[in-house]
Amino acid sequence: MVIGRLRSELRKQLDENAHEADWIISYVTKMSQSDFVLHPREVTDDELTAIEEIVLRRMAGEPLQYILGETEFMGMTFKVSDLVLIPRQDTETLVETVIEKINDMAEKAEGKKIRVLDIGTGSGCIGISIAKLCPDTEVTLLDYSDSILGVAKENAELNGVSVNTMRCDILEEIPEGEYDVIVSNPPYIETDTIFSLDNIVSSYEPVEALDGGFDGLMFYQRIAEEVAKEIMPENGFIAFEIGYNQGEEVSEILREEDFSGVKVIQDACGNDRVVTARLKPALFAAFD
Repeated sequence: MVIGRLRSELRKQLDENAHEADWIISYVTKMSQSDFVLHPREVTDDELTAIEEIVLRRMAGEPLQYILGETEFMGMTFKVSDLVLIPRQDTETLVETVIEKINDMAEKAEGKKIRVLDIGTGSGCIGISIAKLCPDTEVTLLDYSDSILGVAKENAELNGVSVNTMRCDILEEIPEGEYDVIVSNPPYIETDTIFSLDNIVSSYEPVEALDGGFDGLMFYQRIAEEVAKEIMPENGFIAFEIGYNQGEEVSEILREEDFSGVKVIQDACGNDRVVTARLKPALFAAFD
């Protein structure tokens, strides 16, 4: 079958996910999407069988990223498995925000490395992207599981960056070291609403990476109240990804815990997506 005809048939089969047809064909045939048009060819029987198997799994509801074992984020390729959340474009807003701040900090750092801690790293997409795009950083990827950190390490190697990793249960332990920047996309879904989410999320992605406690704020409170104050210097910078309706609540948590300059940043769709702040010097915090 010629690729052009195959593309048309797959798009009909995939219906609302028709845009994934080119991704599947490209993955199996190793052809770029421009080659589909400029250098069309017959798909081999083996390629057609592989494509059909992928499409059947996708039509059954399995996320394409898990089927293929990879996805794109910040222009880079990341391996994914059912141990970690699938990186999403929304999270690029968090990375872009932190990179902008690090670039400002680097101008005043006098050649010193800016120490970054990515809490709940999962695939490592946040910390690895920062390490790749900000050479003046020393990035540590933190998660509670060696298996999850294994995925992150593989992605660091895949993208040619050097990072540190740390296994730590952030709800029970304080990480070692001191960090100028904390960045985190923590679990923030309310426990009772997880299984009412889209089937792709609730049935396939790891619940541990979604469950933010009864109010969705458990990790924000723990990091702001206990963790950050122990491992950040005065004026340390913190950046959280948040749910679209959590901007005010997370901002209030940070204000109550001696953070200043709290900002809420919107994503490309205009939804609240990131909250940033700085840790107040102890002298000024004492007078508030």
